[in-house]
Amino acid sequence: MRLPFSRMVWFVVMVFLMPSVAWSAGDAARGKQKYQELCGACHGQSGKGDGPTAAVLPVKPRDHTDADYMGKLTDQQVFNTIKQGGEAVGKSPIMPKWGGILTDQQIMNIVVYIRTLSGSSK
Repeated sequence: MRLPFSRMVWFVVMVFLMPSVAWSAGDAARGKQKYQELCGACHGQSGKGDGPTAAVLPVKPRDHTDADYMGKLTDQQVFNTIKQGGEAVGKSPIMPKWGGILTDQQIMNIVVYIRTLSGSSK
């Protein structure tokens, strides 16, 4: 089945260009609020991996202010880790999956906020 040219163009825009638009639509202020509410206990309120429960965890939480490490991760990788949990992406099984609790938009907001902590973007 061949699509008319106009529908083909629309399809290409939706598949290839919309993901980049979606990432830029994240709201860092809202992401910060959710991050501090849900992630701060382990990752710390400032994202250094030094939250109040970090000392008792067998694996130290990731320091989100580490620009070298965070700069190697794509937004999609950070998004997947938050949504699916650490174990699903080869990280610590202690990192919970937030996909059943947070919407994709809320997760994108957190990704955008995490990028402000390290000053990295991908």
